[in-house]
Amino acid sequence: MRATRGAVRAYILAVTLCATLCVLPALRPGADTPWATLGLLAGLYLVCELPGRCPFFGRSAPVSAGSFVPLLLAAAFLLPPAAAALVAVPGSLVGRVEKPPAAARRVWRAAQLALTVWAASRVHALLGGPAALGGPGPGRLPDLPYALLPACAAALAFSLVLAALDGSILATAEQLPVRRAWSGLLPHSLGPHLVHGLAGLMMAVLWSSSYGPLAALFVLLPMYISCWVFAQYHREHAAHRATIRALVQAVDIKDTYTRGHSERVGRASVLIAHELGMAQDRVEVLRFAGILHDVGKLGVPTRVLRKDGPLTPQERRVIELHPEYGHEIVRGIGFLGEARAAILHHHERLDGSGYPYGLTGREIPEFARVVAVADAFDAMTSTRSYRPGRPVPVAVEELKRCAGTQFDPQMVRALARGLERHGWSGAASAVTADDERMPDDERVPAPRTGGAGRDTDAGPVRGPVRGQSPDGPDRGRPR
Repeated sequence: MRATRGAVRAYILAVTLCATLCVLPALRPGADTPWATLGLLAGLYLVCELPGRCPFFGRSAPVSAGSFVPLLLAAAFLLPPAAAALVAVPGSLVGRVEKPPAAARRVWRAAQLALTVWAASRVHALLGGPAALGGPGPGRLPDLPYALLPACAAALAFSLVLAALDGSILATAEQLPVRRAWSGLLPHSLGPHLVHGLAGLMMAVLWSSSYGPLAALFVLLPMYISCWVFAQYHREHAAHRATIRALVQAVDIKDTYTRGHSERVGRASVLIAHELGMAQDRVEVLRFAGILHDVGKLGVPTRVLRKDGPLTPQERRVIELHPEYGHEIVRGIGFLGEARAAILHHHERLDGSGYPYGLTGREIPEFARVVAVADAFDAMTSTRSYRPGRPVPVAVEELKRCAGTQFDPQMVRALARGLERHGWSGAASAVTADDERMPDDERVPAPRTGGAGRDTDAGPVRGPVRGQSPDGPDRGRPR
């Protein structure tokens, strides 16, 4: 751990030294640094960062320095590279940070952004960007559309350098492989940075025009408001995920028998949804439905959930209430939407012999029909302490055999197509708490050849017995 902290400190020091070397030309005596423009831009950036530390705004203000990329890119377009690098320093050093150590994080953020803005300004200057912006003199109009080229190139350089630095510090701090640490950083940031580059170009054009800096603020204000709205949106989604995570953890603690099952059902449900061509917002809600489908087990006595051996008829009636318990638990969670119906009806069967209400065919909500297939699939392919999981092809064939009576054939076909396209990475390694200490080479499911042991059929029901479990008739547990 000490070695890791030492490596992180050394890396931050190296980046800070590089950033210092980048800004030194602007600080040398006789340097033609436009201090008025630099001071105004640095002050604006500082003002944008201060609300994050103001108790009145609290956590509702944007925190990340990246929230003000248009302003930083405008500085890269308007100033020489060394001067542009200085714009981000004051605001970064006083801005709010989420985790300790605060001083080290502020220094890192200042050095990181100084290097990033320097690189963007350098690329912009090399492509003739400053001349393309025009100026306040008569006849000096922006050279459009050519001005878009250096602006987009600068935004690309900004995104590349920022992703490289973020990935490198992550690899150093978390001791991750470099490829894994960098994975996804550039694709996720490039699009927004290009959009921010266009906003920064608009600011720079207005700033350089006869209208002056005041006109440029009309671009900054709506951008700041949009950043605030975006930050609120992400905080809301983070709160949603935290709610889901807390409920799933509570279920896993209570029912160690199927720990990890909920997350895998959520993944299988998303696989089906993509094959059905569902809209992205519905896919997210369906994922929540898969993850929370067994949340009603919180209302089932622990002794019933953890009982060894088959359940008595009375215990089965108790555990068959878990869809209704789950629906009551999530009834007031508005963002779940259609997921609530899936939680209530995921044990219904097309032939009407399911529970809790014995719905048939299309009476069963679409989300419930998806989750039912995903639930049975994971139950069959997951390794349990008392039996290995079935191979994926065998599980799919069993689902197809029961399509039309227990499962919706459309959902079964969608799952089969999704598995053909993407495979099922969770099938071989998914284990419950009962055997989570097994060596990895012992967790691989073996092909099933017959009915021996506690669970001879980890698959869908072979008869019309109401409430029979795909997790095994010998055990007699509804999932």
